Amino acid sequence: MAEILFGIDLGGTKIEAVAIKKDGTILSRRRLPTEREKGYDHIIAQVKRVLELASEEVDKAPAKLGIGTPGAIDPSTGLMKNSNTTILNGKPFAKDLEIALGIPVVMANDANCFAVAETLLGAGKVYAAEDHLIFGVIMGTGVGGGIVINGKIWNGAQGIGGEWGHSFLDKSGGECYCGQIGCVEMLISGTGLERYYKQRTGQERKLSTMINEFKAGTKDEHVNATINRLIHFFGRGLANVIDILDPTAIILGGGLSNIDLLYKEGVDSVRKQVFNPRLDTPILRPVLGDSAGVFGAAMLVR
Repeated sequence: MAEILFGIDLGGTKIEAVAIKKDGTILSRRRLPTEREKGYDHIIAQVKRVLELASEEVDKAPAKLGIGTPGAIDPSTGLMKNSNTTILNGKPFAKDLEIALGIPVVMANDANCFAVAETLLGAGKVYAAEDHLIFGVIMGTGVGGGIVINGKIWNGAQGIGGEWGHSFLDKSGGECYCGQIGCVEMLISGTGLERYYKQRTGQERKLSTMINEFKAGTKDEHVNATINRLIHFFGRGLANVIDILDPTAIILGGGLSNIDLLYKEGVDSVRKQVFNPRLDTPILRPVLGDSAGVFGAAMLVR
């Protein structure tokens, strides 16, 4: 039988396991609730159980496991950090999983898993035969990113490679939960843009609604200001990335990657602000949908 790759995407509310072939063919896909409110040991037990379900379906036990997490392993301590499932922070999560499962575990941030999946199996496949650096973007309720160089994740010396969501963009974003001021995430995440609209009007409005109104040519100055803010700072943020990394391609992911204007007005904004007479960097739509994270986890052990 061809090699089977096992991966797990650990989310705040669900844990998903897959068994796939190297070409991305799905052999098994199983889900369980995370139930993080039941504690750290329970999360480990849920990971073990969902992996058992997937391995039973393909009648093969995994020799190793790739897992995507909402955080990162600190290279100097081996402890989890920066996870919004806060019960994992400060814990030797990878080591404890290896003990519980009895197999080696390769762990990466969920944004890195998205980036490597889209690079190897999705929108970035066209660059597989050449030297490349792909920057994967997550834009949703938060903002994150991942760097893939020649098919391999670049974690960095501190395990924070690609974390552009917490680089400085503009002080008007205000204080971020990370303790800094004006982070990318505060300006162009869905949460940040909806907060901006509420600050202007005192009212709440969904970003998706504002996008539709903007496309329809609304005269609401607050909606227009919010969407123009997204376009401008999307351009400034990605221009910064291109100026530093000069990637072969950028692939968008997360809920905001479905916004058409990012590939038109947004790309025009990048073009105007990049340190180059033109924009040669393609900014691509994702093709794997919500499979990217768990596929990327499995590809960690290829």
